[in-house]
Amino acid sequence: MRRRAVITGIGVVAPGGTGRKPFWDLISNGITATRTITQFDASTHRCQVAAECDFDPVELGLTLQEVRRTDRVSQLAMVAAREAVEDSGLVVEERTAERTGVAIGSAVGGTTTMEREYAVLSNSGADWVVDPGFAMPHLYDYFLPSSIASEVARITGALGPAAVVSTGCTSGIDSVGYAAELIQDGDADVMITGATDAPLSPITLTCFDIIKATSTYNDDPAAACRPFDRTRNGLVLGEGAAVLVLEEYEHARRRGAHVYAEVAGYANRCNAFHMTGLKPDGREMAEAIDRAMEAARVGPEDIDYVNAHGSGTKQNDRHETAAVKRSLGEHAYATPMSGIKAMVGHSLGAIGSIEIAACALAMENGVILPTANLHEPDPDCDLDYVPLTARAGRLDTVLTVGSGFGGFQSAMVLTAPGRDAA
Repeated sequence: MRRRAVITGIGVVAPGGTGRKPFWDLISNGITATRTITQFDASTHRCQVAAECDFDPVELGLTLQEVRRTDRVSQLAMVAAREAVEDSGLVVEERTAERTGVAIGSAVGGTTTMEREYAVLSNSGADWVVDPGFAMPHLYDYFLPSSIASEVARITGALGPAAVVSTGCTSGIDSVGYAAELIQDGDADVMITGATDAPLSPITLTCFDIIKATSTYNDDPAAACRPFDRTRNGLVLGEGAAVLVLEEYEHARRRGAHVYAEVAGYANRCNAFHMTGLKPDGREMAEAIDRAMEAARVGPEDIDYVNAHGSGTKQNDRHETAAVKRSLGEHAYATPMSGIKAMVGHSLGAIGSIEIAACALAMENGVILPTANLHEPDPDCDLDYVPLTARAGRLDTVLTVGSGFGGFQSAMVLTAPGRDAA
């Protein structure tokens, strides 16, 4: 019998609130959590707004030693992982620990602490030779992205396969896809998987300023990100984490676990074209969509909803519109498609997993999520993007897509519990 990977637990740390419920309340009501940056002085930057998490790691259960030892990127993942495991009702015992693994995505790892520590060691850049005497004792852990996976494994007791997947802005889809494949191949029965990023720092913002990818609507932070809108002019950065408990279906069924959705199909491609540019025909994303649908054994007419990458940049919104049309054909015009980045920002590697969590919750609640800030549709983006307000609707098969700098294109198909396993 074919092994299947299903989602049995969800944990989220996102702008607007920590936990599944605050996250769901925000995105289902079309509320934006973008605001003027408070974590550092961004007044000299092109973009001065972001989607920040109001996150106190100690208040959320981490010890002072855990906080000292880890970067914010790991802390977000640890809190989300604890919620996901609790939600699933999973107990990792000695006899099952080696069949339980971890796969976490992250685009930029411990960027914020690394930047801050360099400023300390170099006396704010004044000294060419840095003084290691001022280094924090756990600086090496901040430097290694693999420390994220090891921390999640430590707090969950997982002794199976462990990895960090870093493919830029598709990391959050790719990590879950990798975890699902480990389960399908029989290498694990349970995977603690998802993604995390805490990129809000001067160096990150400068990187996006240089290529003019960010929004300049600094006087209207809540409406700065406008996916598919004629007036859009860039993305808004964010931070956050989403962690899922992914289980082999029979394993979940035997213990009576609640199943949100099945990860039925996944694929990724690279366009080998340009670091930040996208071909207008959307061919590579369409190829990923086609292969994900093939793996899920569904056709274009089965797709009930498309969770868009929807970054709010001119070329991305047009590119994925073309890709969805290419893959779904005429059915694309009858399929609602929306994106949540206007509400929670673009948290780089984390956003793909946050969007998978959003899709699973949408399927659970029978709600088609809205695209916030979409007031003036772009004539070049002519699909149904569910502007401003959520809709009720049964979602049995959902497609979520991601696009990343470097040419990465990923797609995943989620199906409702109870789908025929044949």
